[in-house]
Amino acid sequence: MTELEKGPRGLRRGRGARERILSASQQLFRDQGINCTGMDQLCAVAEVSKRTLYQHFAGKDELIAECLHRFDPDILPEVFDRTDLTPRERLLAVFDVHAPLCPFIQAAVEIPDPGHPARVYARDYKKAFAARLTETAREAGATDPEQLGEQLALLLDGAAARTRVLDTDVFTTAAAIAAVLIGNAIPATARR
Repeated sequence: MTELEKGPRGLRRGRGARERILSASQQLFRDQGINCTGMDQLCAVAEVSKRTLYQHFAGKDELIAECLHRFDPDILPEVFDRTDLTPRERLLAVFDVHAPLCPFIQAAVEIPDPGHPARVYARDYKKAFAARLTETAREAGATDPEQLGEQLALLLDGAAARTRVLDTDVFTTAAAIAAVLIGNAIPATARR
């Protein structure tokens, strides 16, 4: 048996239990929130006992952090790693990715402790995401890639939050604003 077949306590894993737990938690955390999701409900949806859940995860905190780790570990490779798009087009393509609410924002809002593992990971992810935007802005020839990266990150996070609050898609508007920001930040000579 490999280490991947064992839970954190070294006990043998059930057939697919860990994946069912993660899948159920991602769905429930997204649909009803982290704080409103109880362990009993999570076990029922995942079709596992509490004992099985705790064989895989030391507690809810560890489960939340693992869900965030799995959501987007490579920071939107489906956008940033595309070679068929120019860097400018990749910056705009970020706004084509529509999520009901960014789980990193959701975790940061629901978990008040800034030292909580999920909050720390959310903060690190958001910094890495802005860095990825900055790197792409630099490739596109932006005069101030750090500023453009931060502006686009803020715009994207705002669009995700506003979409959730208004229960309507605002990403089209955000994409139009992004196009103006990108157009203003990248000199015409760099666009060719």
